[in-house]
Amino acid sequence: MNMLGLSLAYLRRRPLTTGLNLLLLALGVALIAFLLLLERGLENQLSRDVAGIDMVVGAKGSPLQLVLSAVMQVDVPTGNVPLAALEELRRNKMVRQAIPVAMGDSFGTYRILGTEPAYITHYGGQVVTGRMFEGPMEAVLGAEVAATSGLGLDSALVGSHGLTAGGDAHADMPYRVVGILARTGTVLDRLVLTPVASVWAVHDHHHHHEDKAEQPADDHDHGKVHDHGAEGGHDHDHDHDHEAARDAADDDREVTAILVRYATPLAAARLPREINGQTGMQAASPAAEMLRLRALMGIGLDAMRLLGLVLVLAAGLSTFVALANALQERQYDLAVMRALGAGRGRIMGQILTEALLVALGGAVLGIALAHVGVAALSGFSARARDLGLSAGQFVVGEAWLLGLSLLVALLAAAVPAIRAYRTDVSRLLAKG
Repeated sequence: MNMLGLSLAYLRRRPLTTGLNLLLLALGVALIAFLLLLERGLENQLSRDVAGIDMVVGAKGSPLQLVLSAVMQVDVPTGNVPLAALEELRRNKMVRQAIPVAMGDSFGTYRILGTEPAYITHYGGQVVTGRMFEGPMEAVLGAEVAATSGLGLDSALVGSHGLTAGGDAHADMPYRVVGILARTGTVLDRLVLTPVASVWAVHDHHHHHEDKAEQPADDHDHGKVHDHGAEGGHDHDHDHDHEAARDAADDDREVTAILVRYATPLAAARLPREINGQTGMQAASPAAEMLRLRALMGIGLDAMRLLGLVLVLAAGLSTFVALANALQERQYDLAVMRALGAGRGRIMGQILTEALLVALGGAVLGIALAHVGVAALSGFSARARDLGLSAGQFVVGEAWLLGLSLLVALLAAAVPAIRAYRTDVSRLLAKG
């Protein structure tokens, strides 16, 4: 029997010990590999989503929350800002581009985002079916939304109030799907995109019905009397009042946030300070906030990695104890092998091969468990999908993990292998 076959036979003779060593090593490797995949997926998604956005302008509050909500679409907005701020930024010579985003509704687990075609262009989005939205209540679907919802062109899409599933449905204000985007690997894939005017129209309609429901019955009757009982100039004054109210409403329009690209490096030093100090809004840097987020997450990730490393080392210690005990039991067998012509190197290699087989099996099993865990998390958690986790993604760190496992196994097997190498064959055979 060759060395590999003999090593496998010895491992099968001790199924409980072999299984325990495999399990300990697999759990340690799985934990570290899962964290590596989580970190890489998050890093890639953050980089893609914030690329090219120099500043986010929004309501006062947490700058990190503002960036997560307006750019990553994974948090609740800090509030709204006046539409006039958008026009003012566009007139500023330090601003190359300002893109509004307006939110407040959702479609299942996906957000409905009011914006402009420039937002889609910024992320490299291309319409593969249909066309770009042109007017209110027209919607373009991100690739993931289209794939999971099954909606196609001219389908009616009913949004729900709020940014999470379960809100009141706006059944009387459906969107019409006019286009579907190609997959980009960015936040676009997980959005329903529509003009900002759509968001305003839906919420104006929603608030109108709420106000109408709260209005007393006699107020409704009183309104009808005025509508039908007055003539001539009074009707003209009434229409004029409605026009004035509409103009005032336009002046009061708001958006959730504004995504800004600088026209000059000087803008990075001046513009955020001016907005934060001289207006009721705040300016946040996506790059700076992402660094903060990585620092906040780093502590927890390091602690989990340490736990995984402890499990790997525990598996190494367990392997060492198992091999030492097995060597004690198999001394006579090894002596017979030596007597039959096996050299010291072969005996030593036999012990090392057993340890490497356990390490290789445990590491491969651990890496497989990590990818299964990522697939399960992505399947059950919309937030995980938002962070770009993918079970098919492999990172360089996994190869290092495999090497670490083999190294720990070699170190664990070193002492038993050296003892086997130094075994006095004649003495063991004489003892029988």
